[in-house]
Amino acid sequence: MKSRARQRRSLRARRHARVLKKVRGTAERPRLVVFRSLRHLEGQLVDDDRGATLLGVSTRAAGIHESAASLEEVTGKVAISFVAGKLLAERAIEAGVNEVIFDRAGYPYHGRVKAFADGARVGGLRF
Repeated sequence: MKSRARQRRSLRARRHARVLKKVRGTAERPRLVVFRSLRHLEGQLVDDDRGATLLGVSTRAAGIHESAASLEEVTGKVAISFVAGKLLAERAIEAGVNEVIFDRAGYPYHGRVKAFADGARVGGLRF
């Protein structure tokens, strides 16, 4: 019998594989994929045609925690995820990417994942 954590990871991997059958990123419209750990969240823009990561942002990056402290209505990891999404959007627009395909990677679309997506939208990305 699998441990509970291993089973949870396995089920998420199956959900993500199911989504990846239909979701594909291109150079013009890359895939915005998120990874959520217990403490941090990471987002990457991926061009699946070339198999290359265009750019990425993590909540471990310098300056994100200070920016999140300025948000008063949301606190903690959710606020940091929002700021990370906004930072990713700003970097993507500088790189010439305006539209993306959002890939939640098998995670439920709420909490930090939703905050990251909302931050990317506020930053100027279109899904």
